[in-house]
Amino acid sequence: MVISQPQQKAKIGPTKLLINNEWVESSSGKRFETINPATGEVICDVAQADALDVDKAVIAARTAFTSGDWPQMSATKRGELLYKLADLIEKNIEELARLETLDNGKPLKDSLNADLPLTIACYRYYAGWADKVQGKTIPINGPYFCYTRHEPVGVVGQIIPWNFPLLMQAWKLAPALAMGNTLVLKTAEQTPLSAFRLGELVMEAGFPPGVVNILSGYGPTAGAAISYHNDIDKVAFTGSTEVGHLIMEASAKSNLKRVTLELGGKSPNIVFADADMDAAVEGSHFALFFNQGQCCCAGSRLFVEEKCYDEFVAKSVERAKRRMVGDPFIERVEQGPQVDQEQFNKVMSYIESGQQDGAQMLCGGSRVGDRGYFIAPTVFADVQDHMKIAQEEIFGPVMSIIKFKDIDELVKRANNSIYGLAAGVWTQDVNKAHTIAHRLRAGTVWVNCYDVFDAAAPFGGFKQSGIGRELGEYGLQQYTEIKTVTIKM
Repeated sequence: MVISQPQQKAKIGPTKLLINNEWVESSSGKRFETINPATGEVICDVAQADALDVDKAVIAARTAFTSGDWPQMSATKRGELLYKLADLIEKNIEELARLETLDNGKPLKDSLNADLPLTIACYRYYAGWADKVQGKTIPINGPYFCYTRHEPVGVVGQIIPWNFPLLMQAWKLAPALAMGNTLVLKTAEQTPLSAFRLGELVMEAGFPPGVVNILSGYGPTAGAAISYHNDIDKVAFTGSTEVGHLIMEASAKSNLKRVTLELGGKSPNIVFADADMDAAVEGSHFALFFNQGQCCCAGSRLFVEEKCYDEFVAKSVERAKRRMVGDPFIERVEQGPQVDQEQFNKVMSYIESGQQDGAQMLCGGSRVGDRGYFIAPTVFADVQDHMKIAQEEIFGPVMSIIKFKDIDELVKRANNSIYGLAAGVWTQDVNKAHTIAHRLRAGTVWVNCYDVFDAAAPFGGFKQSGIGRELGEYGLQQYTEIKTVTIKM
């Protein structure tokens, strides 16, 4: 069902670059437009950073790291600043949610009930960690006292995606700041607005100049400048595997900076015949269609046991047809637009590919409405492993349902991918659940649920789905250098 009404406005904040706690125009004076994906109309234009702006931001971050208030600040005080930032985000939650929905297109109820609460929880979680990071004393041979110190990496470049702008900022900023690093963060060019509003709150919370610098710009210019910069000590990136390769290459060719990557996925979501079928249908629907299918961990290879395949397919098609698509500011809307025209075209090309390869399209497959980037929820059955829609990351509302017979065959097929980000298992047999969870090559496995996130639970991928982990205590390790000190007694 498609529903619409006049778009509700959200307050637009700064549209310049944040460098050294000052809002400045780009060095080139260039600006670019950010688009409302629900209408295709221009929201506003923002400053376009390039290599010179990255240099300025890195200088500010390096100065803040080596001198001034930040390196002298106690870990407890850093935690207090993070708590204050979380409180300010919560105080402005309605405004930030509307801004996120305006710029990204996700339903407002998702911004309010998922993105913002998870963002706030992440800052508070790492605020609590700030003064609890500690090294060890280590007994070694001889008359020596040996201990380790956990120290910040230094200046960190962070490049975030457009699918969860505020949440991905939190996943990167919070642990890095808790450890005492300073940051140069580049927003996705599609969704810069909420990052700039966050920048205002960072300054309001009292973070010293140069600690958090926020740039808007394009990957081949600003992103590449961050990746190659010789005075950036580490890069954290969330995005495509293709770009992850480029960042690794840039690190090797520059100063061998540390790299954390959270990349693409083609996650298997497995339904056994003994599962609670209604729960599995609804859970698998959510696993694929949440956030317009624009999730790196989406359950996009949906393996269903042969014995229940027809029942599952019929119920999944019925559920997809009931999914409400339309103006993301309307409360009962479940699905908004894809983020931009490029993503819309990409998803539609995959739908065409599925049809050409012989998969059976049972619903959807078309544009919705005459403006914006809406795609009808699409379900393919009789999908084969070799098909493009079963191999490549679609990043859109396209469900591919694949039949399987036995566990050994299933595990082999599920692991036959360059990716290994996440997986789901639906069964009421606890032994089967543990067996499959242990055999799948994936960084996260959800059993009888999907997309369950908590700031304390680490997230990241095997194989070409990434390097390192975000969230939890593991997330702190990505922003920590270990120093060993040995003293003769």
